[in-house]
Amino acid sequence: MSLQAIVPDYQGQVRDRMENFNGNQLVYVGWDKHMMFCAAFAFSVPPELIFKALIEEVMAEGFSPHPEYQQVNWATAEWLLDGQPFIPQMDVALKDQGIGHKSLLRFQTPELKGFQGADV
Repeated sequence: MSLQAIVPDYQGQVRDRMENFNGNQLVYVGWDKHMMFCAAFAFSVPPELIFKALIEEVMAEGFSPHPEYQQVNWATAEWLLDGQPFIPQMDVALKDQGIGHKSLLRFQTPELKGFQGADV
């Protein structure tokens, strides 16, 4: 969707550029069919972070309040990266897997159906 400024020749300053995150990048992570969280979390992480650390250290902090989070089987989790199927490599850096600034990771857990089976 294009936007039209109300002022002719408006020149806005983009403030969420990667250069403004002190060496980190934003990575959005959402857990599909677990709508206790209404939107993807935004995490500021180093591009060199390995995927396993993203799950165990970063994501755990955000998602652990969900009663099913401790039951996630990461071996069967299904992932999308920016809308495309993605198979993460656990010991490889985010940047080396194409996970860039403002990328959206979404995961599904086929065996978990949300709180009381309600996709929540």
